[in-house]
Amino acid sequence: MARKRSVSIQKLAQTHLGYDDLRPGQEAAIASVLEHCDTLAVMPTGSGKSAIYQLAATRIPGSTIVVSPLLALQKDQVESIDKEDIDVGNAAVINSTITASERAEIFDRWHNGKLEFLFLAPEQFNNIDTIEHLQAAPPSLFVIDEAHCISEWGHSFRPDYLRLGTVIETLGHPTTLALTATASPPVREEIIQRLGMNNPRIIVRGFDRPNLRLAVENYDDEDEKQEIFVKRIQQLTKPGIVYVATRKATESLTDALNQVGVRAIAYHAGLKTKEREQAQNAFMSDEAEVIVATTAFGMGVDKSNVRFVLHYNISDSIDSYYQEIGRAGRAGDPANIILFYTPHDLNLRKFFSGGGKLDIDQIIELANIVRQQSEPIHPKALKPLINLSQTKLKITLSHLEFLGVIETLPTGEVNISENATDLTQVAQEVLQAQERKIKVERSRLEMMRSYAEVQDCRRKFLLNYFGDPREELCGNCDNCCAGIAAQQNDSRKPYPLNSRILHKSWGEGTVMRYEGDKIVILFDEVGYKTISLEAALLRGLLQRLNT
Repeated sequence: MARKRSVSIQKLAQTHLGYDDLRPGQEAAIASVLEHCDTLAVMPTGSGKSAIYQLAATRIPGSTIVVSPLLALQKDQVESIDKEDIDVGNAAVINSTITASERAEIFDRWHNGKLEFLFLAPEQFNNIDTIEHLQAAPPSLFVIDEAHCISEWGHSFRPDYLRLGTVIETLGHPTTLALTATASPPVREEIIQRLGMNNPRIIVRGFDRPNLRLAVENYDDEDEKQEIFVKRIQQLTKPGIVYVATRKATESLTDALNQVGVRAIAYHAGLKTKEREQAQNAFMSDEAEVIVATTAFGMGVDKSNVRFVLHYNISDSIDSYYQEIGRAGRAGDPANIILFYTPHDLNLRKFFSGGGKLDIDQIIELANIVRQQSEPIHPKALKPLINLSQTKLKITLSHLEFLGVIETLPTGEVNISENATDLTQVAQEVLQAQERKIKVERSRLEMMRSYAEVQDCRRKFLLNYFGDPREELCGNCDNCCAGIAAQQNDSRKPYPLNSRILHKSWGEGTVMRYEGDKIVILFDEVGYKTISLEAALLRGLLQRLNT
């Protein structure tokens, strides 16, 4: 039966997309969706995630909603479906750039079954008209692209993604497919929880990118670091991407590169929309050899000839780092991945992770404001009533909804729940959740530091982080090439990778990797911890759980 299904899906790929073969994970994800299972597919950038919903949709009666976060990304996806050699149905996009008459015409086609795919940004669900149109003709498949945007852990967090679970239920919970290029175990769990996925199948494939040569260069002196950085870029095959932590650094490094004849351009969120578009277009067309950017750049970028990704500053997590380096070598050509590591950079990241804390009075004030309203109110209307940023406002509302204090309608409007009780106690629980989040964020930064300083195979480190229990050396990272990785002590490993354990103080966790005589565990409540194995065994700190 499985063999028949495989042949059938391969035939779908050939007939509708002209593919001779499917990539790892595509076939399994398509089969899962065709069996009407909620599915989370975690596959690296460039692995053909869009083909999953395109092919599945050809065999599922009804239409498909695709939630996509960026206007440019929506446009690219619609254009790819409209190509002459693609035969998967018609597609349209509804966003802030179209006119009222265009919007009405698209929904008319949707109602009449003349559209297979409708692309929407999550913000479109703020419009009650959008919800009513979709309720009148519910989709059979609901796709969330860039699903990691729902996670508060990452730099790509989009607060409007938090309501998608409510929208899915309002539409009768069609089969749900979440797609992302990077999601470590805690991020996967958050995606599943927030989307309300029912017994989902989790498909994680293709994280190994053997064409990427991984390296870390250590510096204590900032001037020396910049000098060697500029020389390194002069030597490397271009085009390439450079990631930095601050907007100021994008400008200074871009100037330094242009002064030595490298055609570089800066990109950060402080630029005007038109300036960002010009910078991205210059890089995509190879007019600029190097783009120096903050994490604002990258989502939806599909450039096949990127030959290097350098990080001038350390990333906030392995999740972010792996997504960013995945933009290199998309065509399979060799690409250089270098982290310019200065321990001082960790302090900057710690500062970022600890910022923006709520206090108990703000949480209680927000709940009381919602309680005082005579009818449901939208977060945008709440904004002038309380001194909170829009992002913090939506995050706090999300916590209050999780604790049963408020209810969120599909349009994003909120009202007080009948179950709302002791607001002081609720506020304390929100603060506790915030503290747990900060602890886990900082533990993920600690994993980034471990990657920078590890003497074992760097590729093995990354794959272990994402739950792939790889043990062999890659032969294509600086530690392997220098023979350092081969010299590591092959110590005993009493707890298998991915097994569940219990720590006396930190509770339950998952074994992620070994580092010489140390063990790395991802704890449910406090995040990643690196423990001396000898001390843990001697003191009886770890107990293996039966799962």
